[in-house]
Amino acid sequence: MIMNDDTFSYTDKSIAVLPFVNMSASKENEFFSDGITEEIINALAKIPELIVTSRTSSFLYKNKNIPINQIGKELNVSTILEGSVRVAGEIIRITAQLIHAEKDFHFWSETWDRKLENLFEIQDEVSLIIAEKLREFLGHFEIADHLVSKQTENLNAYQLFLKGRFYFRKWNPTDVKEAITYFEKAVELDGNHAESILGMADCYSFLATTGFMPFQEAWDLAEKFTHQALAINYQLADGHYQLANLYFFTKCDFMESLKSALKAVSFNPNFVEAQQYLAFLYTVSGDMIKAKSYLDVAVKIDPISQETLFYRAYFDYMSENYLESLQQLDKIIENNPQNIPAHSIKCYCLLQLGKYDEALYYYDKLPDQIVVEGDKIGIKTLAFTLMGDKNNAESCYDKLIEYSKTPQGFRESSFLLFIYAVKNEPDKAFEWIKNAIQEKSPLLLIHFSDPFVNSIKSDPRYKQYQREIFPNVETKSELKSRKKLLTSDQIEHYLAVVDEHFASEKPFLDPALSLRKLAEQIKIHPNQLSWLINENTGKNFNEFINHYRIEYFKRIVNDPDYKHLNLIGLAFEAGFNSKTVFNTYFKKETGITPKKYLNRHK
Repeated sequence: MIMNDDTFSYTDKSIAVLPFVNMSASKENEFFSDGITEEIINALAKIPELIVTSRTSSFLYKNKNIPINQIGKELNVSTILEGSVRVAGEIIRITAQLIHAEKDFHFWSETWDRKLENLFEIQDEVSLIIAEKLREFLGHFEIADHLVSKQTENLNAYQLFLKGRFYFRKWNPTDVKEAITYFEKAVELDGNHAESILGMADCYSFLATTGFMPFQEAWDLAEKFTHQALAINYQLADGHYQLANLYFFTKCDFMESLKSALKAVSFNPNFVEAQQYLAFLYTVSGDMIKAKSYLDVAVKIDPISQETLFYRAYFDYMSENYLESLQQLDKIIENNPQNIPAHSIKCYCLLQLGKYDEALYYYDKLPDQIVVEGDKIGIKTLAFTLMGDKNNAESCYDKLIEYSKTPQGFRESSFLLFIYAVKNEPDKAFEWIKNAIQEKSPLLLIHFSDPFVNSIKSDPRYKQYQREIFPNVETKSELKSRKKLLTSDQIEHYLAVVDEHFASEKPFLDPALSLRKLAEQIKIHPNQLSWLINENTGKNFNEFINHYRIEYFKRIVNDPDYKHLNLIGLAFEAGFNSKTVFNTYFKKETGITPKKYLNRHK
């Protein structure tokens, strides 16, 4: 069913794709419906002017009975897409419907029954049609000829990939290791399936950063698989994001990390992890204006995820808004008591706010399995130092030095920079920085601009090292300026063609008229027609078409040839296919109801 009348018009081009419901007989096909949902999210996310809520936020509503308008408010989107997937033998059925979030109004729905062997073509078809309907409803944006490319010729390999991603998304070491087995099986079936190879890189990166696998070994594997995947498909945004992590955590190379993150966003402007990471990179470099710009984008794409909330809390900490950061961190920890980075930054805030006793014994109250010993001894040393307790401070400092000399002591070592700065020992602080640069310690990048080192920031040596660690490089914005899709002569020509076509053929009388169908009729690309209408009338496609329908209705309302039709019959004759849409839109266009108009013109 297509309802192509624009009952509710707005310019906010935003959408959240809710998890498609698994309608298959087997519960085990849950991974498949989740995979289809994520592929549609990824496809729509490639459209630069469309804001697409990330998977992280939209999947929080899985299996929850929450009103659509509430979801729209919480995700701050104008449109919701929901649907279902059913697999029966070799046939897949996908249903989808677009909903105006504020009014909970279903303005379009469609069902596809296709052969499973053509899965990538189905995903592309579905994504393109959804994008087209969004454009007709929300206003102009450009749509590529294809949004989904064929990943592999082996459907079994793809299904194994979906299973691997399903387990990886559980974000714990047991399931991540399970995910690796599925990715490996997929690669056995198709050695060039870049997505599965990159999936293995993601897994080893997770195990490296969480400490559930030896640091160097895990990062070496992550690097190997990342480069292997990008060699097959250079346009994988996830691959460039993984490179950004590799450059940061294994090479201590800020600029290469930044370039890779920017590359990821250029391929997928709605890739929230890359947007978050860019906010983080600019935050640690001390460029808070750029950091805020990327953080704002991340919040818009992924407004309720814990990752976004953490980056926002970290931004506030680095901006020295300690109370605000602390409030956000408490909410994060309440939601997930095992969030290790949140506990760490909370302790920083407590110390900065002078709550030394609370910070001093903070880690003693946490479960052993989430306590990072480097953080525990580092926070105690800082607390005693700030309190002026020299004896305990020196005792903890000696332990910190001892632990920092061990192979895994990089975390303990990083606190030494804070200690030297707090104790106003700049020579020792800069000696530490010099050594950290030589050792390529990633924690140098994280701690260099931290508020704890404020005391040395006025030293000329600080500026010198800052230029070395965070060189200034002009980067192009990923957001392209709005371009003209037609020349002045072409605009004049096609406006005349549209006027003539509407006068002679009256295409608006077709209730199923779409932008693409109209573009075929007047022999113009749909992107150009969408732009032409939007730029020259200030209307989206539905507003434009409905204007003609209203004018046609006015012409036939007193025509003797149509006196046998009632009000709604006249509306349908004018091309509308819904009483509610006609009444609402007529009042919007004329300022009065159709009935009042009829009474005035009898």
